[in-house]
Amino acid sequence: MAEAVERESMEYDVVIVGAGPAGLAAAIRLKQLAAAAGREVSVCVLEKGSEVGAHILSGAVIDPIALNELIPNWKDKGAPIDTPVTDDRFYFLGPAGSVRIPNFTMPPFMNNHGNYIVSLGNVCRWLASEAEALGVEIYPGFPAAEVAYGEQGEVLGVITGDMGVGRDGHHKDSYTPGMMLLGKYTLFAEGARGSLSKTLIKRFGLDKDSDYAKFGIGVKELWELPPEKHQRGLVMHSMGWPLDNRTGGGLFLYHFGDNYCAIGFVVHLNYQNPYLSPFDEFQRVKQHPLIRPMLEGGKRISYGARALTEGGLQSVPKLTFPGGALVGCAAGFMNVPRIKGSHNAMKTGMLAAEAAFAALGEGRAHDELAGYESAWRASHVYKDLKRVRNVKPLWSKFGTRIGVALAGMEMWTNQLFGFSFFGTLKHGKPDYATLKHASDCQPIAYPKPDGVVSFDKLSSVFLSNTNHEEDQPVHLKLADPTIPVRINLPEYAEPAQRYCPAGVYEIVEEASGPRFQINAQNCVHCKTCDIKDPSQNITWTTPEGGGGPNYPNM
Repeated sequence: MAEAVERESMEYDVVIVGAGPAGLAAAIRLKQLAAAAGREVSVCVLEKGSEVGAHILSGAVIDPIALNELIPNWKDKGAPIDTPVTDDRFYFLGPAGSVRIPNFTMPPFMNNHGNYIVSLGNVCRWLASEAEALGVEIYPGFPAAEVAYGEQGEVLGVITGDMGVGRDGHHKDSYTPGMMLLGKYTLFAEGARGSLSKTLIKRFGLDKDSDYAKFGIGVKELWELPPEKHQRGLVMHSMGWPLDNRTGGGLFLYHFGDNYCAIGFVVHLNYQNPYLSPFDEFQRVKQHPLIRPMLEGGKRISYGARALTEGGLQSVPKLTFPGGALVGCAAGFMNVPRIKGSHNAMKTGMLAAEAAFAALGEGRAHDELAGYESAWRASHVYKDLKRVRNVKPLWSKFGTRIGVALAGMEMWTNQLFGFSFFGTLKHGKPDYATLKHASDCQPIAYPKPDGVVSFDKLSSVFLSNTNHEEDQPVHLKLADPTIPVRINLPEYAEPAQRYCPAGVYEIVEEASGPRFQINAQNCVHCKTCDIKDPSQNITWTTPEGGGGPNYPNM
């Protein structure tokens, strides 16, 4: 138990968990406000990756609306944001062909012109340098493993993970207990399905008045293309093949920088067929006659995967609780049809910072930042989510062909008249409850990778630079170790073998029968298992500090 361990502690005005866009924007805003008011506010940011940006994975085409507000002169400061969108294309794919969807059929807010193609990891590295220049303390390689609570149940801060614990739980010679980072307010900016955010939502009942949280998985590769194939500023999205009509998702492809191509595939995690593999669907779409010629002659240089929030407005939980708040994708502010969340993540981080700064100025601590809750609902974030709130439910209910057409009509009525014919639709059920039994579905025969544009999981994980200390407790916890073989295998053909994009989970056939194996060292921290396991038997927890992927330029 944490209480039995003697821990060092450090105290700050505000502790922020996660050095992504939301957490760093919050830290910068706090310091900006303090400087303007001539006050001192101490701010600490914890990051579980080995460095800022190591675990950041996104498409990414960013809307600069929040950055323009936070750092208006970001261009002069040398932000790594230098590829404006110049060509914006949408396609519907069939098995052998494609149809381009005219841009004029989509409402203006779907237009990507004025946005920028970036490596979000590099943007976060730059934001971290800006934050540190303002006096923010940033500690990479220190995952927040537990929430520290006070006598009244209020959040006091977080406890970082212990180091030097063996796989069997014994303390090695290198054992170092985690520290307590205490703050008058603690902001949780962990991203989609944050491990502590999940426990806070449950403990404080933050989701009792909201719809189910919904997610997708994004699998991404970074390619270096021959100069003659590179179209700097090209943004391309597709839907349709290789997914069936009942499965949502699609491809993204962005050309940026010096001959870089970011290509990836999103699968909505409310899919039904337990034989579906998001990783293999991605490898398959790259063989499409529209896509393959774009990649041939290029070199794949990085790979990764990450869950993304898709619930939208109706799934946003209450954001505040005694002593802290949720910001960014920890609460779920992604705009699903735009496939953009960084601008909303940054803005909610800024709004939480403003509420915390005001509370500190009044001498408050460990209470609720009620001003943040009202501020986000009055912001452009709420407007951004409100006008697309029914896109995901319509897609899920009616399938790609009809659902997307209805979603297009829905977005236009919101754009032109500010209302929806549908009101606000519900999502129906959580993602883990959507799988059909294996006996009701057909296995999917995926083609073998060709090593040219399609690849296997293990060679892909190698490119993610994933590393975990081998002799440490497995960070993927099973509530009941018998469930994978006893329930998930006969009923769902154990889908963990396929929904995991990193080969973490295997069914190993032995003389005594099948055995469930966890290759935790492969984990790229996508959190899909925590979301999609049909028995809700897997809990993702933070591994030893600095473990996981090390994404360059992702």
